[in-house]
Amino acid sequence: MNGVHDLGGMDGFGPVDVEANEPVFHEPWERRVFGLVSAVSAQRLSNTHTFRHAIERMDPAHYLTSSYYEHWLTALTTLLVEKGVATRSELEARAGGRVPVSQPVRPGPVVLSAVSAAAPRFTLGSTVVVRNAHPLGHTRCPRYVRGKRGIVTRVDGLFPLPDVAAHAGDRCDQYAYNVRFAAQELWGNTADSDAAVYVDLWESYLEAP
Repeated sequence: MNGVHDLGGMDGFGPVDVEANEPVFHEPWERRVFGLVSAVSAQRLSNTHTFRHAIERMDPAHYLTSSYYEHWLTALTTLLVEKGVATRSELEARAGGRVPVSQPVRPGPVVLSAVSAAAPRFTLGSTVVVRNAHPLGHTRCPRYVRGKRGIVTRVDGLFPLPDVAAHAGDRCDQYAYNVRFAAQELWGNTADSDAAVYVDLWESYLEAP
Protein backbone atom coordinates (compact mmCIF):
# COMPACT_ATOMS: atom_id res chain seq x y z
CA MET A 1 0.00 0.00 0.00
CA ASN A 2 1.15 3.54 -0.67
CA GLY A 3 0.66 5.06 2.77
CA VAL A 4 2.52 7.76 4.68
CA HIS A 5 4.48 5.05 6.49
CA ASP A 6 6.54 4.42 3.31
CA LEU A 7 9.01 7.26 3.87
CA GLY A 8 12.04 5.65 2.21
CA GLY A 9 13.68 7.91 -0.36
CA MET A 10 11.60 10.94 0.66
CA ASP A 11 13.13 14.32 1.43
CA GLY A 12 12.27 17.17 3.77
CA PHE A 13 11.92 15.34 7.09
CA GLY A 14 15.26 16.56 8.41
CA PRO A 15 18.21 14.59 9.78
CA VAL A 16 17.87 11.52 11.96
CA ASP A 17 18.55 12.54 15.56
CA VAL A 18 21.06 10.20 17.20
CA GLU A 19 20.66 10.34 20.96
CA ALA A 20 23.83 9.75 22.99
CA ASN A 21 23.45 6.81 25.40
CA GLU A 22 19.90 6.29 24.26
CA PRO A 23 17.94 4.02 26.63
CA VAL A 24 15.98 1.04 25.34
CA PHE A 25 12.79 2.61 26.68
CA HIS A 26 12.27 6.30 27.37
CA GLU A 27 9.15 5.85 29.50
CA PRO A 28 7.79 2.96 31.62
CA TRP A 29 4.70 2.68 29.39
CA GLU A 30 6.91 1.84 26.40
CA ARG A 31 8.26 -1.18 28.26
CA ARG A 32 4.71 -2.32 29.01
CA VAL A 33 3.66 -1.95 25.39
CA PHE A 34 6.64 -4.05 24.31
CA GLY A 35 5.66 -6.73 26.80
CA LEU A 36 2.01 -6.72 25.70
CA VAL A 37 2.94 -7.04 22.02
CA SER A 38 5.27 -9.93 22.88
CA ALA A 39 2.46 -11.66 24.79
CA VAL A 40 -0.01 -11.22 21.92
CA SER A 41 2.57 -12.61 19.50
CA ALA A 42 3.15 -15.63 21.75
CA GLN A 43 -0.61 -16.30 21.73
CA ARG A 44 -0.50 -16.26 17.90
CA LEU A 45 -3.23 -13.65 17.69
CA SER A 46 -1.18 -11.98 14.96
CA ASN A 47 2.13 -12.25 13.17
CA THR A 48 4.81 -9.71 12.29
CA HIS A 49 3.17 -8.97 8.96
CA THR A 50 -0.35 -8.34 10.29
CA PHE A 51 1.16 -6.19 13.04
CA ARG A 52 3.08 -4.07 10.51
CA HIS A 53 -0.03 -3.74 8.38
CA ALA A 54 -1.99 -2.48 11.39
CA ILE A 55 0.62 0.27 11.80
CA GLU A 56 0.42 1.11 8.10
CA ARG A 57 -3.34 1.59 8.44
CA MET A 58 -3.01 4.31 11.08
CA ASP A 59 -4.61 7.68 10.36
CA PRO A 60 -1.88 9.59 8.43
CA ALA A 61 -1.84 12.60 10.76
CA HIS A 62 -1.65 10.32 13.80
CA TYR A 63 1.16 8.27 12.27
CA LEU A 64 3.32 11.29 11.42
CA THR A 65 2.88 12.95 14.83
CA SER A 66 3.25 9.94 17.12
CA SER A 67 6.25 8.08 18.48
CA TYR A 68 7.55 4.61 17.69
CA TYR A 69 5.86 2.89 20.60
CA GLU A 70 2.65 4.85 20.02
CA HIS A 71 2.62 3.11 16.63
CA TRP A 72 2.99 -0.20 18.44
CA LEU A 73 0.22 0.65 20.90
CA THR A 74 -2.19 1.67 18.13
CA ALA A 75 -1.47 -1.52 16.18
CA LEU A 76 -1.95 -3.63 19.31
CA THR A 77 -5.25 -1.93 20.14
CA THR A 78 -6.45 -2.33 16.56
CA LEU A 79 -5.67 -6.04 16.44
CA LEU A 80 -7.29 -6.72 19.82
CA VAL A 81 -10.49 -5.07 18.60
CA GLU A 82 -10.40 -6.75 15.18
CA LYS A 83 -9.74 -10.19 16.69
CA GLY A 84 -12.65 -9.77 19.13
CA VAL A 85 -10.45 -9.92 22.24
CA ALA A 86 -11.75 -6.56 23.47
CA THR A 87 -14.13 -3.88 22.30
CA ARG A 88 -13.11 -0.31 21.71
CA SER A 89 -15.57 0.86 24.38
CA GLU A 90 -14.01 -1.52 26.92
CA LEU A 91 -10.54 -0.20 26.15
CA GLU A 92 -11.69 3.41 26.34
CA ALA A 93 -13.37 2.74 29.70
CA ARG A 94 -10.05 1.40 31.04
CA ALA A 95 -8.07 4.25 29.48
CA GLY A 96 -10.46 6.95 30.63
CA GLY A 97 -10.68 8.52 27.18
CA ARG A 98 -10.50 8.04 23.46
CA VAL A 99 -8.38 5.13 22.20
CA PRO A 100 -7.32 5.51 18.55
CA VAL A 101 -7.47 2.51 16.24
CA SER A 102 -6.26 2.08 12.69
CA GLN A 103 -8.43 2.26 9.60
CA PRO A 104 -10.09 -0.99 8.43
CA VAL A 105 -8.33 -3.37 6.05
CA ARG A 106 -9.12 -2.37 2.50
CA PRO A 107 -10.99 -5.13 0.64
CA GLY A 108 -9.38 -7.12 -2.14
CA PRO A 109 -5.63 -6.80 -1.50
CA VAL A 110 -3.51 -7.71 -4.49
CA VAL A 111 -1.89 -11.06 -3.61
CA LEU A 112 1.21 -12.01 -5.54
CA SER A 113 2.32 -15.53 -6.44
CA ALA A 114 2.52 -17.31 -3.11
CA VAL A 115 5.07 -20.14 -3.37
CA SER A 116 8.47 -20.19 -5.06
CA ALA A 117 9.72 -22.90 -7.37
CA ALA A 118 12.25 -25.43 -6.08
CA ALA A 119 15.16 -23.22 -7.12
CA PRO A 120 15.53 -19.44 -7.03
CA ARG A 121 14.70 -17.68 -10.27
CA PHE A 122 17.60 -15.25 -9.94
CA THR A 123 21.24 -15.84 -9.02
CA LEU A 124 24.15 -13.80 -7.70
CA GLY A 125 24.91 -11.05 -10.23
CA SER A 126 21.52 -11.21 -11.99
CA THR A 127 20.12 -7.92 -13.26
CA VAL A 128 16.54 -7.45 -12.11
CA VAL A 129 13.81 -4.83 -12.37
CA VAL A 130 11.38 -4.22 -9.53
CA ARG A 131 7.76 -4.63 -10.61
CA ASN A 132 5.90 -1.33 -10.62
CA ALA A 133 2.98 -2.73 -8.61
CA HIS A 134 0.90 -0.85 -6.04
CA PRO A 135 -1.00 -3.34 -3.87
CA LEU A 136 -3.86 -2.22 -1.65
CA GLY A 137 -2.72 -4.50 1.15
CA HIS A 138 0.57 -5.03 2.96
CA THR A 139 3.84 -5.17 1.06
CA ARG A 140 7.53 -4.91 1.91
CA CYS A 141 8.47 -3.52 -1.50
CA PRO A 142 9.46 0.13 -0.94
CA ARG A 143 7.80 2.60 -3.28
CA TYR A 144 11.07 4.30 -4.23
CA VAL A 145 12.56 1.16 -5.84
CA ARG A 146 9.52 0.19 -7.93
CA GLY A 147 10.32 0.22 -11.62
CA LYS A 148 14.06 0.49 -10.89
CA ARG A 149 16.89 -1.76 -12.09
CA GLY A 150 19.35 -3.41 -9.71
CA ILE A 151 21.83 -6.24 -9.27
CA VAL A 152 21.33 -9.28 -7.03
CA THR A 153 24.12 -9.35 -4.44
CA ARG A 154 22.79 -12.19 -2.26
CA VAL A 155 20.25 -15.01 -2.42
CA ASP A 156 18.83 -15.33 1.09
CA GLY A 157 16.65 -18.43 0.86
CA LEU A 158 12.97 -19.02 1.52
CA PHE A 159 10.92 -16.69 3.73
CA PRO A 160 7.16 -16.02 4.04
CA LEU A 161 5.96 -13.47 1.48
CA PRO A 162 4.63 -10.55 3.59
CA ASP A 163 1.96 -9.66 1.01
CA VAL A 164 0.28 -13.00 1.70
CA ALA A 165 1.27 -13.59 5.33
CA ALA A 166 -0.35 -10.31 6.46
CA HIS A 167 -3.74 -11.32 5.09
CA ALA A 168 -4.00 -15.12 5.07
CA GLY A 169 -2.64 -18.22 6.74
CA ASP A 170 -1.71 -19.84 3.43
CA ARG A 171 1.73 -21.25 2.82
CA CYS A 172 3.68 -18.43 1.21
CA ASP A 173 7.41 -19.21 1.35
CA GLN A 174 9.31 -17.44 -1.38
CA TYR A 175 12.93 -16.72 -2.22
CA ALA A 176 14.24 -13.40 -1.02
CA TYR A 177 17.19 -11.47 -2.44
CA ASN A 178 19.43 -8.58 -1.53
CA VAL A 179 19.50 -6.17 -4.45
CA ARG A 180 21.94 -3.30 -5.06
CA PHE A 181 20.59 -0.12 -6.63
CA ALA A 182 22.88 2.65 -7.84
CA ALA A 183 21.89 5.95 -6.26
CA GLN A 184 21.65 7.53 -9.71
CA GLU A 185 19.19 4.81 -10.77
CA LEU A 186 16.93 5.84 -7.88
CA TRP A 187 17.37 9.62 -7.83
CA GLY A 188 18.87 10.65 -11.15
CA ASN A 189 22.23 11.92 -12.34
CA THR A 190 22.57 14.50 -9.57
CA ALA A 191 22.98 11.70 -7.01
CA ASP A 192 26.44 10.51 -5.92
CA SER A 193 27.78 8.32 -8.73
CA ASP A 194 29.57 6.05 -6.23
CA ALA A 195 26.66 5.61 -3.81
CA ALA A 196 24.29 2.66 -3.72
CA VAL A 197 21.33 1.38 -1.71
CA TYR A 198 20.83 -2.29 -0.80
CA VAL A 199 17.26 -3.56 -0.39
CA ASP A 200 15.91 -7.00 0.58
CA LEU A 201 13.19 -8.03 -1.88
CA TRP A 202 11.04 -11.10 -2.47
CA GLU A 203 10.90 -12.93 -5.80
CA SER A 204 7.38 -11.75 -6.65
CA TYR A 205 8.60 -8.18 -6.57
CA LEU A 206 11.21 -8.82 -9.26
CA GLU A 207 11.30 -9.54 -12.98
CA ALA A 208 13.99 -9.97 -15.61
CA PRO A 209 14.74 -6.81 -17.63
